[in-house]
Amino acid sequence: MVSEHLEVERKYDVDASFRPLSAEALAHLPGVATVDDPVEHQLEADYFDTPDLRLFRGKVTLRRRTGGPDAGWHLKLPAGDVARRELHAPLGRAVRKPPRALLEPVAGLLRGAAAGPVATLRTRRVVTALRDDGGRVLAELADDTVHATVPAAAGEPLEVQTWREVEVELVEGEETLLAGVGELLVAAGASPSARPSKLGRAVAGRIPAVEPVRVHGRRAKRGPRAGDVVLDAVRARVAELQAGDVLLRTGRPDAVHRIRVACRRLRSILADFRSVLDREATDPVRAELAWLGGELSTARDDEVALAHLRSLVAAEPPELVLGPVAARLQQTQVQVAQAGQDRGLATLSDDRYLRLLDALHALLTDPPLTDRAADGPRRVLRRAVRRSARRLDRRLAAASGAAGDARDEALHEVRKAAKRLRYTAEVAGDRIGSPVPRVVKAAKKAQQALGERQDTVVTREHCRRLAIAAAAAGESAFPYGRLHALEEARAERAAADFASLEPTLHPLLRTVTRTR
Repeated sequence: MVSEHLEVERKYDVDASFRPLSAEALAHLPGVATVDDPVEHQLEADYFDTPDLRLFRGKVTLRRRTGGPDAGWHLKLPAGDVARRELHAPLGRAVRKPPRALLEPVAGLLRGAAAGPVATLRTRRVVTALRDDGGRVLAELADDTVHATVPAAAGEPLEVQTWREVEVELVEGEETLLAGVGELLVAAGASPSARPSKLGRAVAGRIPAVEPVRVHGRRAKRGPRAGDVVLDAVRARVAELQAGDVLLRTGRPDAVHRIRVACRRLRSILADFRSVLDREATDPVRAELAWLGGELSTARDDEVALAHLRSLVAAEPPELVLGPVAARLQQTQVQVAQAGQDRGLATLSDDRYLRLLDALHALLTDPPLTDRAADGPRRVLRRAVRRSARRLDRRLAAASGAAGDARDEALHEVRKAAKRLRYTAEVAGDRIGSPVPRVVKAAKKAQQALGERQDTVVTREHCRRLAIAAAAAGESAFPYGRLHALEEARAERAAADFASLEPTLHPLLRTVTRTR
């Protein structure tokens, strides 16, 4: 059986002479009524990863620990700035092979590689529990003396390190208690740890450095080159994709959306920075990213549509909600969510998806750089943003002269072009200055208005289908007709919002296309 809990903790570095906080000092913290006597544990943990530390670079740790009250296999996954989700499995009899239930959530990070021992940590832990007046444990203060051994690897010697650190972990307390204990520790000479985990400190010397861009033997003498900036953007988006992968495999909400956004951003980068990354190598990757996004699109659109309709029903006067409308919508949303989860897991289990991940990592390991990659970033970034702005301007012009179904299709192209301009400008950041931020802000407003208009296409189709199902079951179809009318009105408002933006968006885009 696998259990899960949310781990919220902070780490502090201390030296050998650090004196532990007294019970008297801890008892004065808000909410703390009693402080337990310290309890000592002897812990031993083997950390598992690939030789190139794929799990660690994905901000994930997998270990087998003996000793202490939570002995077992632990998989720690990111869950915000100071929190991690920890999946726990019993020790079992296997020592060198992690449980399948803990490997499945990180299959996208491992990409077929086996996870083996990469470090062994032996820790003398002294734990002090802080309790409230009802006896509940609010937090635990752990004073750890750590002995880490990193085995010899190809070209790397055996490494042995020793250090001391203090952890403060919430149990049933509030985060304000973490801050209060932290203030006492800093006042006593501790300093917030720069390492997110013990493993991070142990393997710091094994983490491959990101080399600056080299083209035909040249490299930057000062500051980043265009290739550095673009590859950093690709690296960040690949990390987002794989973070979404872990979330989807563990059944977390919003995972599909995160993966789709990462796909769109990656496609935009690879398309708009062809002057830096050779398109012969990147175009096939873009095509596979489009496949991945397409596989996940329907479920996400349906999920958003049904959530919106449920919120509309909740706001309706009760006398207008005839029949089990809320229940039918909820049931439909649950079915859609499950179907989306199943489709998503099937997609992530496809060999085609794993080959895509390999291709993305290959782009980062051995990037197909052009001569322009060694140029300074400002000029390359400006050109990419200008091209993207011209594309949006052309799409706007085409939409303004279209009508009927042709206009719907043209507006869809405007929305995609606005989104692509945003993503391209996102890579540029603040490196190219005015007037780009104003243009991006306007493009975002246009994208949101057109996105809302497009959303109503999906919601109205759901209203139609739900009305048919309700009528077949002998229920009133009136509420669904009313919801359909409300969504038609929303589409008209969104269209009006976009129309009000058009006159100002054209001149703004042209200021970018003329900027050198």
